[in-house]
Amino acid sequence: MKVLIVDDEEMIRNVLREYIEFEGNEAFEAADGIQAVKMCRDNDYDIILMDVMMPALDGFSAVKEIHKFKDIPVIMLSARGEEYDKLFGFEVGADDYVTKPFSPKEVMARIAAVTKRHKPGMPASRELLKFEGLEIDMQGRNVYVDGEKLDLTPKEYELLFYLVKNNGIALSREKLLSDVWGFDFYGDDRTVDTHIKMLRSSLKEYRKFIVTLRGLGYKFEA
Repeated sequence: MKVLIVDDEEMIRNVLREYIEFEGNEAFEAADGIQAVKMCRDNDYDIILMDVMMPALDGFSAVKEIHKFKDIPVIMLSARGEEYDKLFGFEVGADDYVTKPFSPKEVMARIAAVTKRHKPGMPASRELLKFEGLEIDMQGRNVYVDGEKLDLTPKEYELLFYLVKNNGIALSREKLLSDVWGFDFYGDDRTVDTHIKMLRSSLKEYRKFIVTLRGLGYKFEA
């Protein structure tokens, strides 16, 4: 597995490189967002560890630029752990968000989880599912609201498809973390809530199909 580490702090890059290579993977480094974008244009990576606060080009902007030409899973690294920052990270296409200071072992666990779950075309059926004005092409990974195609993040697609596949079934936050994100202990319930909030915003009036189960989680009910 090829991992691109993007951070302006050499010490952090060195620590992450040591753990990544110890597990038999290849590690590559970039000191800022501009360098990361150039490296992604010229090379292929399995996952990116992207710092947020960097000179020249910040991590959020770098992720948006990279995703214009390549679909590479990203884990954001940041000393800023406010909900707004995490929400913005997910909006630009990040798959996970780790707050500094972090445990390198936790980062490795999150890398394993994200790469395991990053599988294009996860549903097998080509059937176009319709719920009033909400249309879902599961194999094509397309979602339409009243005929308008939505531009969802990769994780929003996976979360919506998983909810739809389990139509009418109550799903706890822990279950969603385990099956959609691929991790249990390292998960954070707020990650699920944040993505549900984003997904509901995109679905507009059809947000009504995602029902909150107080004290438990969510279910798709249509």
